[in-house]
Amino acid sequence: MQTHKKIKDLRQILKTARSQGKSIALIPTMGNLHEGHLQLVRQARDRYDFLVCSLFVNPLQFGANEDLDAYPRTLDADREKLQAELCDCLFVPAVSEIYRTGTEQQTTIKVPGLSENFCGSSRPGHFEGVALVVTKLFNIVQPDAAFFGLKDYQQFLVIRKMTQDMELDITLHGIETHREDSGLAMSSRNNYLSATEREQAANLYRCLQATAQEIIAGNRDYTALEKTAAKTLQQASLKPDYFQVCDADSLLPAATDTRNFAILAAAFVGKSRLIDNIRFQLD
Repeated sequence: MQTHKKIKDLRQILKTARSQGKSIALIPTMGNLHEGHLQLVRQARDRYDFLVCSLFVNPLQFGANEDLDAYPRTLDADREKLQAELCDCLFVPAVSEIYRTGTEQQTTIKVPGLSENFCGSSRPGHFEGVALVVTKLFNIVQPDAAFFGLKDYQQFLVIRKMTQDMELDITLHGIETHREDSGLAMSSRNNYLSATEREQAANLYRCLQATAQEIIAGNRDYTALEKTAAKTLQQASLKPDYFQVCDADSLLPAATDTRNFAILAAAFVGKSRLIDNIRFQLD
């Protein structure tokens, strides 16, 4: 597996791959790879010829009081995992390589309609930072396809709309969330949790499952379900940020005639903020 820090070097390798008729897939990550990330790599390996995995902790998607400096960076371990999965190329640019004129004067990309609520309101500027760095990576790599985990479902919808609106000829693959045996969604931020907090955190997915089952059984009082879920999370020592039953395509509040659902949730476990979701359709 090749490792490159410079855009010009990566582009030269990709030029060679294209000249050989290889299809190219991109897996954008912030590193600290876990089994969920590796599932993306395996899915990409099964479908495309040349895999590029990027490791970049993007400062523009972190707020002023968030964990940018503390975010786990495990480059050596990440490289070993990617080599074992037969990834072709690792791209590990410095911040100065991605944001050559600094982070203060960057062009901004806003995706209206999907960015304002949930993580968008809890983390102002987050999705602008995500949209910008993903656009940059798409332009640098020019992949045929890109792979994203659906744990960050709102993020996936933002990137999908941005890709459509910008007329980018890139196939997006959303891969289902990989979970621990308890149901806890795998996340780099799980590393911050103590053993007790990890057990508490598993209640987030259980609460999503219980709410989904209520809706499938015919309960359409979404407001009451959301309040019950928030109370249940609090009783499990979680601090809810949001818990909402939505239309899975628009992320607007679900209506009585909604058939395609996404329930989005975020909660604090100790100092860690975890997100999760569950999606389902009614006949």
